[in-house]
Amino acid sequence: MRDRPEGYLDCRVDFSDGPDTARPVAHVERELPPGGVPAYRAARKSGARSFVLWADPHRRDRVATLVTVAAHGGRAQFQVLGAHGELLGTVTRDKAFSRGLRTRWTVSAPGGLEAVGYKGRLFWWGLWWLCSPLVPLMLVGALFGGGGGDFPRGPRRVIWRAGGRVPLEFRSSDDGVRLHAPELDWRLGAALAALLPSFDGWIGTPWDDRKD
Repeated sequence: MRDRPEGYLDCRVDFSDGPDTARPVAHVERELPPGGVPAYRAARKSGARSFVLWADPHRRDRVATLVTVAAHGGRAQFQVLGAHGELLGTVTRDKAFSRGLRTRWTVSAPGGLEAVGYKGRLFWWGLWWLCSPLVPLMLVGALFGGGGGDFPRGPRRVIWRAGGRVPLEFRSSDDGVRLHAPELDWRLGAALAALLPSFDGWIGTPWDDRKD
């Protein structure tokens, strides 16, 4: 995913099927409710999200839409719809400590696939919390010196599993979603690539939470 490429829309999703084959496939824009940006930002606090994925930066062709089905009690459920309203998949997010220690992401696709993934590994989360007293020093380093402006964040990688398979994964190094199951629609992966970083952290501003 790329933020605000060339100054248009909100972010861009690139697709690659091999080395040096990356190409833009979706340009993502918040779909604002009545009330505009303030209403969207207020709703997102409960977990709600609403995106449009366009095929081009001029908004000529809609690739997919992500809509919120429900968001309350630490759980948010989304549907990813195709250009004609067909269901491409359902994504459910269970916030950390609401139904487990880690944030849980469940992806369901037509045809019966249901994959469950957890944000980060327990080992790395344990190490993160052990080092958490050092976070203020790390923040200072990121702002004024050696961090290059990168803020320290907790583990973010998600590996989904279903029946002994790993149909998809999210890698925090490049905010990239890898689809390993041929039955998964690439548009579902593109929506996930925009959705997961929108829940990033207590430091910085997620791409969909801007005031403009």
